[in-house]
Amino acid sequence: METSTILIAFGLTLFAGLSTGIGSAIAFFAKKTNTRFLSVALGFSAGVMIYVSFVEIMVKARTELVAELGTVEGSWITVASFFGGILLIALIDKLIPSVENPHEMHKVEEMYDEKQLKDKKLMRMGLFTALAIAIHNFPEGLATFTAAITDPSLGIAIAVAIAIHNIPEGIAVSIPIYYATGSKKKAFWLSLSSGLAEPIGALIGYLLLMPFLGPTVFGILFAGVAGIMVFISLDELLPAAEEYGEHHLSIYGLIAGMAVMALSLLLFL
Repeated sequence: METSTILIAFGLTLFAGLSTGIGSAIAFFAKKTNTRFLSVALGFSAGVMIYVSFVEIMVKARTELVAELGTVEGSWITVASFFGGILLIALIDKLIPSVENPHEMHKVEEMYDEKQLKDKKLMRMGLFTALAIAIHNFPEGLATFTAAITDPSLGIAIAVAIAIHNIPEGIAVSIPIYYATGSKKKAFWLSLSSGLAEPIGALIGYLLLMPFLGPTVFGILFAGVAGIMVFISLDELLPAAEEYGEHHLSIYGLIAGMAVMALSLLLFL
């Protein structure tokens, strides 16, 4: 594997992770949340990840596994790995206490509620939200990195989709910390730091898995990545998109994301 490919993969993973800082910056510099845009953008991100998971990633995983293990065994392991990825991210999600779960959406208007600034208990909520997001971001970082080392153009699409997904998470971290401390700088840096779990997840995955990354391991890993991304899309992105805006806006974004992903894959045939 070429060094340049690995560096590109890490760069894309770092970009996706640090987009939590974009969410934090939006919270501080915008006076009002553009809920319609966020709804469409989150739906778009889900569309990209769902389409690429089923149309591209699962196909590549099955091709590798069938070539190595035969049609029947390879197909079964592909499906098992896909649902194994779902199980992994679902367990991570389940182990995070619901009160600190980062899926609750926040709006930048909350930043100007002076009463909230006196609530020091929110510091704990903000820190746990940052920790929860960091835990979520480990498998997301591995997903972005794995896709990027296989196909850089595919990695770019997934990195952008996950970056969009991370923007509301940045808002979710920064707002309660700002409430508790009154410090925009502290809120911003903690929000940004929570996104560093993605490149760390990619690094751990690289160090642990790359020495063994033959066709079989690659196929299992890729199918698991597809499961992770489908779960994130259905459990986090679409519910958040609907919470921010109208139902139809999130669906329009979903379809647009699928269409753009389909077009980009056709252009690289």
